[in-house]
Amino acid sequence: METKRLCSSPPKAMLLVFMAFFCSSGTAAAPAMFIFGDSLVDNGNNNFIPSIARANYFPYGIDLGAPTGRFCNGLTVVDLAARRLGMKFPPPYLSLSAKSSMMLRGINYASASAGILDETGRHFGSRIPFDKQIELFAKTVSEQLPIMIPDPEALSEFLSSSLFIINIGSNDYINNYLLPDLYTSSSTYSGKHFAKLLIHKLVQQIKTIYSIGARKILLAGLGPLGCIPSQLSMSNITSGCVNHVNELVIQFNQLLIPAMIRLNSTLPGSFFVHQNNYDTFFDMIQTPTKYGFSVSDQACCGNGRYGGQLTCLPLQNACSARDQYIFWDSFHPTQAANAIIARKCLTPTNGDCFPISVNQLAEL
Repeated sequence: METKRLCSSPPKAMLLVFMAFFCSSGTAAAPAMFIFGDSLVDNGNNNFIPSIARANYFPYGIDLGAPTGRFCNGLTVVDLAARRLGMKFPPPYLSLSAKSSMMLRGINYASASAGILDETGRHFGSRIPFDKQIELFAKTVSEQLPIMIPDPEALSEFLSSSLFIINIGSNDYINNYLLPDLYTSSSTYSGKHFAKLLIHKLVQQIKTIYSIGARKILLAGLGPLGCIPSQLSMSNITSGCVNHVNELVIQFNQLLIPAMIRLNSTLPGSFFVHQNNYDTFFDMIQTPTKYGFSVSDQACCGNGRYGGQLTCLPLQNACSARDQYIFWDSFHPTQAANAIIARKCLTPTNGDCFPISVNQLAEL
C-alpha cells in the first residue's frame, strides 16, 4: 500500500498547534515512545493519505485550538500518558522527513481504520494496517535512525529502553466482523474462532516488532465496543449496551492476557504489560457520575440516534460541556475520558495495567 504523502499538507496553523503540543516538561524514564494502532491513538498519519477516516477539520481538536488529526476534542490516551511520563509527543510517521531528528523522541505509526487484519477498514480507503506499520518501523530502524544513532549497540540500547504501545483490534470488529454486507469474516468464523484468528495474527506481529528491537511493550485490550454510539445507533435497544458485541470483545480480551504471558516467557529480555481498557470504561458508562460525567451514551459531536449514525462533520457544532461526555464522536472518547483511562494505567496499585504500571515499565 502506498503511504507517502498523497494529499496536500495540513494547514500551517494546524502544524503550529501540533508542534506546540509536542513539548513536555520533566525527566522522562524512557528515551522514546513508539506507537502502533488505530484512530484511538492516531495523531495525524491519516492527514497524509486519501482516506475517508480523517480528523483534520474543526471541531476535532477544539480544545487544542485547531485540528491535528487526532480523533478527539483534545488529547488521546497516549498523549496524556506521554505527558505524565515527562515525554515529548511522538510525531506521526508520515509527517516526518527521512532525516528528521524528531524521530529520537519516538514515532507514532497508528492509522485510523487500521486493524490487525490487512483487509480491515478497506471501505474507508487508504489506511496503514498493522503489518504496514511494522514495515515502516523496520524501515525506521534499518534506514532512518542509524543516520542519528550510527553505533549499532547504541541504537539497540535506545530501542530496548524505549516504550512501545500497541492499541489495535477494535476495527477488526466494528469495521470488519460487524459489517456482514461488506466483509465475509462473520460468515466464515464464529466469534470464538475470529478472536483466535486475531490473537494468532497479533502474536506473530508482536514477535516481528520484538525481532526489530522492541523490548518494553504495552498491549492495550479492547474496550466495550457494544457501548459506543455507532453500535448503539445500529441496534434496537433503548438503553444499555449491545451485549452480543461486548461478548465478542470479551472473547478477544480473554485470549490476549495468556498470549501476553506466553510472550513474556518466551522472548528473552522482553517485558509485556497488559492494559485492561474494558472494565474501567464499562464502569464509566454504567456509573458516569462516579467519574464526573453526565452523558454516557451520546456523542458530543455526531448525528442521528445517540449521535452514532453519522460521525462528527466538518464545522459541526459540538456540545459545549465536553467534559461531561464520555464520547466525543460516534466512535471515540473525549479527552476527559481518555485522561481517566491513562491515569488508571499509570497507577502503581489497583490500576488497569498488569503486572506493573506503565510508569514502572518505562523505568525498567
